[in-house]
Amino acid sequence: MESQLTILLPVAAVWLAAGVVADGLPRLQNTSVLRRRTGWLLVLTLTGVGLTAAVLGGGLLSAGTAPVDQAAAGLTVAFGPALVAAISSVRRIRRLWAGAGAFASAPATPAPHGLRAAAAHPLIGLPLQVTALATVPAVIAAAGADLGADPGVTGPAITIGALAVAVIGVRHALRHSRLAERAQPAAAPSARAAGGALHV
Repeated sequence: MESQLTILLPVAAVWLAAGVVADGLPRLQNTSVLRRRTGWLLVLTLTGVGLTAAVLGGGLLSAGTAPVDQAAAGLTVAFGPALVAAISSVRRIRRLWAGAGAFASAPATPAPHGLRAAAAHPLIGLPLQVTALATVPAVIAAAGADLGADPGVTGPAITIGALAVAVIGVRHALRHSRLAERAQPAAAPSARAAGGALHV
């Protein structure tokens, strides 16, 4: 059991760190800091994907009783969000990093709302944070607590997890929408309003 926990803790720690870094990106006001943190996030995300794939792959190749097999069984819930992170989040993080790099010649430039809106996109932070959340039951089980043994605990735990995912998703969507609205250019006066002003 200790070996299983030793395998799972680094995976959970990397995903948790990625979720924390992703959550703070839209609040950054400086392009150089945004680019640096985005680089950290890219490294953390790729590391998390690599570690998760290594554990799941090791579980497929093991005889079924090794600690890596038990760790892989615990990470099956995290496979879905980790796959989304590998397919979608990594691409968006790389584009954000490249976009922030366009301001490298002026490192003191304030981060535009467009970049901050891109940093707040749900497909950047949500898969990372959901993956981190999905590793928690595996870590708790590896530490010795059997969550599935008591049906009175399993149901509420699943409900709380689903509500947490919904709250995280709504939060990301609202923040992205708010920053995207700020990034829009000011609306030009309508032709009718301009015509009315000419007649006055």
